[in-house]
Amino acid sequence: MIDSEGYRANVGIILCNGSGQLFWGRRVGQNAWQFPQGGIKLDETPEQAMFRELEEEVGLLPHQVEVLGSTNRWLRYHLPKKFIRHDRLPLCIGQKQRWFLLRVLCEEGDFCLDHSSTPEFDHWRWVRYWYPLREVVWFKRRVYSMALQEFAPLLFEGAGGRRHPTTSRRVRRQR
Repeated sequence: MIDSEGYRANVGIILCNGSGQLFWGRRVGQNAWQFPQGGIKLDETPEQAMFRELEEEVGLLPHQVEVLGSTNRWLRYHLPKKFIRHDRLPLCIGQKQRWFLLRVLCEEGDFCLDHSSTPEFDHWRWVRYWYPLREVVWFKRRVYSMALQEFAPLLFEGAGGRRHPTTSRRVRRQR
């Protein structure tokens, strides 16, 4: 689903454990790491797409996670020119993403990276909260930073030095 400005609607998923560490997945056959993410289908809400992508990419079901929050607005990034497919219409210049912060309620053994016929990840690990900002591909760093800054208060209120400088934007808490 690409909007009139050329952005593909997408969801991003930040999974955390009880220690505030984040799921960090390696893309199949690459030395590229990222959070789970995926496109929103025409008949889906962002939350429905998030649960579908969670199952497809990580093998987890809704009862195995707790939704802690979602971003209040779309976060956008532009694709580098070399990744824009000028031979396809409508032209996609980047992605607009709604991000979700989820806490894992199940065991690590419940994760299944090959749940779908086309796995996204071939390996994963837990990382410190701010680690992804240094490691994600450069053109996604700004969006990752915005999402992590919005969600930090949900995990680290009163946690002292674990908190990164945050913006004044408020995060919508899920109930």
